[in-house]
Amino acid sequence: MARLFGTDGVRGLANVDITADLALKLAVSAAHVLGADARAAGRKPKAVVGRDPRASGEFLGAAVVAGLASAGVDVHDVGVLPTPAVAFLTADMDAHFGVMLSASHNAMPDNGIKFFAAGGHKLPDAVEDEIAAGLDREWERPTGAQVGRVHSNRAGQARYVAHLLDAIPNRLDGLKVVIDGAHGAASRVSPEVFRLAGAEVVEIGTEPDGLNINDGYGSTHLEHLKAAVVAKGADLGIAHDGDADRCLAVDASGTEVDGDQIMGILAVALKERGALAGDTLVATVMSNLGLLQAMEREGIQVKQTGVGDRYVLEEMRRSSHSLGGEQSGHVILLEHGTTGDGVLTGLMLAARMAETGKSIAELGTVMTRLPQVLINVKGVDKSRVETDEGVQAAVGDEMARLNGSGRVLLRKSGTEPLVRVMVEASTADEAQAVAERLVTVVKDRLTL
Repeated sequence: MARLFGTDGVRGLANVDITADLALKLAVSAAHVLGADARAAGRKPKAVVGRDPRASGEFLGAAVVAGLASAGVDVHDVGVLPTPAVAFLTADMDAHFGVMLSASHNAMPDNGIKFFAAGGHKLPDAVEDEIAAGLDREWERPTGAQVGRVHSNRAGQARYVAHLLDAIPNRLDGLKVVIDGAHGAASRVSPEVFRLAGAEVVEIGTEPDGLNINDGYGSTHLEHLKAAVVAKGADLGIAHDGDADRCLAVDASGTEVDGDQIMGILAVALKERGALAGDTLVATVMSNLGLLQAMEREGIQVKQTGVGDRYVLEEMRRSSHSLGGEQSGHVILLEHGTTGDGVLTGLMLAARMAETGKSIAELGTVMTRLPQVLINVKGVDKSRVETDEGVQAAVGDEMARLNGSGRVLLRKSGTEPLVRVMVEASTADEAQAVAERLVTVVKDRLTL
């Protein structure tokens, strides 16, 4: 049987895959698992619950709150806030756990439920599996004063904003910034905090109506942001996704600045301030080779992990590193947060611009992105991609041809019967040619 929890919580089509019944059962089971220590100490567990603005979050959030309270958990409902805000408030309010309802960058009909442990940390697989295993378990229902109480807590945004302002090293006076909120969870908080930090702010994608989240706006749809930055003569554009745990940027000319470039800029800034723990950046195997080359020139080591911000975070916590992230714009600044925080990332980028007097385009030259080609090969036996001798021989041959000027990565999908072929080379044509040759081999050797 497939795991209920994916790489980032339980996610699917709202009211089909993610139903009110499932949300209630998950909440009850989480109350038992994540509230066990509080009960053992004779205390009533406390949880923070937040959501993004999609319409289905209204009934799913109500189900989660009902499940928690019925299981004896005091609930602080903080309303619509970014995922990293819920993680922060879980720690800041000394809650025993947190719950976020969001499907992140997915389209509006989807939704998801993710949990944070005490301190705002993501759950290990084993704890998620324990919650899943308890969905239909019989349990003793509390009565009287032992049932949970529900508090509508709207002070969470102010606490989160104060935290963000305290994290940035300098003000943003003199900068003009366009914020694209994806009609999502950061639609209010991101423009507010940028203004309080001193920037002149132009807003787009900040009018959520429950139905328009991620619809043509945000980090997966940069067209509006690029146009607005150029039209308004802005210095910087910042794009969030629906739950604002990621950030991509646009320079004054409307050119995208991706997560690898953002990490490179921030790594150099932190190293200069002596705040880059171990002079090390943690990134995934999908980060561009240009980032690795640039960090080597800057005297910064790069540790690579599997794809997924949870694996980046695990390595950061295990080795006490302070900066990590993904090409997609999930950037984790562990000194200030326990998960990717798109608002904080944008603030740190803008602060670096204000500190140095350089444009984001100038700062971005810290690395040169190698042309990258990614092809998904469907209908193949992905389980054999790492062991098939013919496939591995072909990879070795192509790596030898590139002779250090590029990179090849074959990766099986975690959710689909496909293999991802990624190639980087000094030219786009060369990368395309190598990728196509490898695709042919994969199809020949692994077709089902």
